[in-house]
Amino acid sequence: MLERLGQFLTNKPNAAERPSIPDQNGEIPQHVAIIMDGNGRWAKQRNLPRIAGHRAGMKTVKEIVKAADGIGVKVLTMYAFSTENWKRPRDEVDFLMKLPQEFLSTELEELVERNVRIRMVGSRDRLPDYTLSAMELAESRTKQNTGLKLNFALNYGGRTDIVKAVTELVQLVQAGKLKPEQVDEAVISQHLYTSDIPDPDLLIRTSGEIRLSNFMLWQIAYTELWFTDVLWPDFTIQHFHQAIAEYQGRARRYGGV
Repeated sequence: MLERLGQFLTNKPNAAERPSIPDQNGEIPQHVAIIMDGNGRWAKQRNLPRIAGHRAGMKTVKEIVKAADGIGVKVLTMYAFSTENWKRPRDEVDFLMKLPQEFLSTELEELVERNVRIRMVGSRDRLPDYTLSAMELAESRTKQNTGLKLNFALNYGGRTDIVKAVTELVQLVQAGKLKPEQVDEAVISQHLYTSDIPDPDLLIRTSGEIRLSNFMLWQIAYTELWFTDVLWPDFTIQHFHQAIAEYQGRARRYGGV
């Protein structure tokens, strides 16, 4: 039993049990969220600087966006930079802050053509002007698009998200615009960064870590979790399809029977 539990947590089921191709007639998750982890370890394994791993991971982002769009996912949220990532070495943080500009400079036109809508999820405080400018340009260029909603969680933290919502609600109560008894789960959700998108149906985390790392703590209450030990730069469309296929094989009861 313990062996089976370990296989589930590390996403290593027996090959005969492992679905790998999504059923197009099955349920496709409306919202997929991804914790893109393992760039640094990927680079270290190759005796490369950590920034080389982040650049390699950027190529994976491009492929997985296409894969999600191709199978009919409506919302894709990528955890790009957390509120805790500011603790990393200065040169690495500086590089990560330039990645949105680098990625969008080469990929934005194709994303516009694919009818993808881009937005940033997270606090805009502390972000360099060039990072904000790149994200705001992408948001502006794609705001009329009606296809896949591509969210980059940038300077995002789940606890900060909840504190933001609570602070706004306290201000509304103090202003007499909201009664305390009116505050329920729906009202709180309306004040999160993700207020206009559904909660994730599926959360994928790469690199073998089995934790949430302060990502969408409110939103993932009933999200299906899928972990793999594959490092993000090595994560392929086939891995993504495997996650979708395994999601389709799960029963989501939301506390019912």
